[in-house]
Amino acid sequence: MTAELVRGQNHPLPDTRLELRVSAGHPVVAGATLGDERGRVGGAEWIVHPGAPVRPGVEVPGEAAAEHRVAVDLAALPDAVHRLSLLLALPPGGSGPARFGTAAAPFVTVADPAGAAVATYTITGLDRESAVVALELYRRQGTWKVRAVGQGYEGGLAELLADQGAPAAADLAAAVLDALAPAVAPVPPPVPETAPADPSSSTTTISYAHPGRRPAAPAAGAGAVPPPSEPPSERPDAPSAESRPAPVAGDASGWTMDERLYNQVWGMFEDLARTVAAYRSARDFADHRLDRAVDQVLADPSTRVGAAGDAARAAARATHEELMGRAQEVLDRDLAQLTAESEVVEPALPVAYARWDNPVWHAYRTPEEPPMAVRLGDLHVPERSALRIPFLVRLPLERGLWVDSGPGRTSAAGLLDEAELRRLALDSAVAHTARLLAAHPAGSLAVHVLDPAGGGAAAFAPLVETGVLAGPPARGAAGVTDVLARLTERVDLLQMAVRGDASEDLPPGFDPARQLLVVHDFPHGFDDRAVTRLRYLADEGPSVGVHLLMVADRADAAAYGPVLDPLWRSLLRLTPVPDDHLADPWVGHAWTYEPPTVPPGSAVLWQVLGQVGEARRRNSG
Repeated sequence: MTAELVRGQNHPLPDTRLELRVSAGHPVVAGATLGDERGRVGGAEWIVHPGAPVRPGVEVPGEAAAEHRVAVDLAALPDAVHRLSLLLALPPGGSGPARFGTAAAPFVTVADPAGAAVATYTITGLDRESAVVALELYRRQGTWKVRAVGQGYEGGLAELLADQGAPAAADLAAAVLDALAPAVAPVPPPVPETAPADPSSSTTTISYAHPGRRPAAPAAGAGAVPPPSEPPSERPDAPSAESRPAPVAGDASGWTMDERLYNQVWGMFEDLARTVAAYRSARDFADHRLDRAVDQVLADPSTRVGAAGDAARAAARATHEELMGRAQEVLDRDLAQLTAESEVVEPALPVAYARWDNPVWHAYRTPEEPPMAVRLGDLHVPERSALRIPFLVRLPLERGLWVDSGPGRTSAAGLLDEAELRRLALDSAVAHTARLLAAHPAGSLAVHVLDPAGGGAAAFAPLVETGVLAGPPARGAAGVTDVLARLTERVDLLQMAVRGDASEDLPPGFDPARQLLVVHDFPHGFDDRAVTRLRYLADEGPSVGVHLLMVADRADAAAYGPVLDPLWRSLLRLTPVPDDHLADPWVGHAWTYEPPTVPPGSAVLWQVLGQVGEARRRNSG
C-alpha cells in the first residue's frame, strides 16, 4: 500500500534500504543532509551533494536534472546520524525557474528495494523559495519513519543549511552550487517580442506524465507546458487531431483491467491539468504582450497620439486576439479529445469507480478482492465544467475523511441554510460509507457509528435497517466513550503486534476486519479524553486498518482552539455541495469537487447495502 502524505504526516518505513525518487519537471539539485538527535548538521562531511555524491549510506546524483533517484541505506549510516533530510534546490544561472512558486510542484516517492512505492508526497504551497527540505527520514526508538516536510527557504540553500545548524552555511552552499557549474545549461538569449519563437530553440518544459499512462497512446494535451515566452499555440510538438488515436477504455498500463482503468483515469486528470495550465499560460502571455506593446506606444511621444499610435494599438490588439484565438483553439481540441475519452471510459468503469447512476450497480455483488481505489466524487475545471474526471482515492485509505457540514464559499452553498447543509453532509457521508462497504469483500470492513444526540437517525436508516453496521449507532457520552475506548485499544494491540512481529499472537477470535468509525455531530458528547482518543485514531489508526469518517463543522469545535488543527489537517476534506477547495498537485490551480449523489428516487443505495448486509450475514453464519 502507498501512503499519500500531506505536510507534517509521518509513515513507518518497511526496510532500511530505500530509493527516493524526485520528479520536478524542471532541473533541480538533489542532495541530503545528515543530522544528529536534534537534527543539527555537524559539518561539510554531513552533507551529500553533486560535488560529494557518496557518503556512507547515501548516494545522490551528480548533476541537476528534472528526475532524480537517491539511494539510501539507513543501516549503513553512522551511529551518530538520527535524521536524513532530502533537499531540493534550484540551480543558479540555468534556463529553469528562479523560484519554486513559478513551476510545477515537485513530487517525491519513497520506494522499497523491490521498487514498490511506500509513500509519496507532493510539495505544494511553495512561492518565492529556491530551496526546500522535501522530506526527512528519522530514527525514533530504534525504528525509522518518513515525514513529509515541504519547508521552503527564500534565502536558498545557504538559509536552509543555516537553519539546520551547519557551520559556515554560506560557504557550504556556495561549494554545492559551484560543483554544478559544468552541468547547468546557460540561459539562452531572449527572443525579441516582435519575432516568432524559434521552434528549434532549447526550452525548459514541464512533464506531467503519469507512470501508468502508456506513451504509445498520448491523450489530449500531450505536449509540455511551455514557459511564458512561448505560447502553447505556437508549439511545433502539439499533436494534430488526425494523429491522435481513437480513445479506448483501459488503454493504460497495468496487470488487470482495474489497474489499467485506474491509471487511465489518473492520466486523464493529469492531461486536463496540463492542457488547462497551458491555456492559462498562453492567455497570460497574450495579455502581457498586449500590455507591453501599449506601454511602448504610450512611452513614445511620437506615437502616443495620432494615426501612428492608433495603428500601433490596433496591431497590438490584433496580435492579442490572434494569440487568444490560437490558445482557445488548442484548448478546444484537447478538451474534445478528453471528452471523447471520458465518454468511452465512464461506461466501462467497475462499480468502485462508477457513478451511482451507472447501470453497472444493478448487477452488483460483493467482491472477492478489494479494488485499487474507490470513487468519492468528481473533479472539473471552469474551462469545461461538463467534463468530469472521477475522483479516485486509493484503498486502503491512508487518511481519514472529513465531510464538512459548515458554510461553504461557493454560490451553491450560499443558497442553502445551515440545517440543509448539515443534512446534505450527513447524506453524503452515508453515501461514502456505502461505497466503502460495497468495495470490500463480505465481512472485511466493520462500520461503527457515533450519533451522540441521535440527530442522524433518518440518514443512518439505510445502514441500520440493512444490517451492515457492527452495532447500533452509539448514543450519548457513554456510547462515545465505549466505542472510542474499544477502537483505541484495538489500535494499541495491533501496533504492538506489528512492532513485535507477533501478529499470530493476537487474542483468539480477534476480528481481522478493517474498521470504519463514522462520527456525527462532533463535538457533542465528547469530553477532553474522548477528543484525545479521536485524534489518536486519526493519526495512528490508518496504519493498522482503523479509519475515520467525520461529519462536522469545524466552527462547532472552535472552543478547543488550535488543539484540533492537526486533526482537521490530517483528514481529506470533502464537501456536500460543489466546492473548489482541492488544489492541483502539479500546477497549483483549484479543482471543483462534486460530491457523489444518488439520483432522486433511486433505490440503488438501499439495493447495494442490502447485498452487503446479506453477504455479511452469510459470512458470519
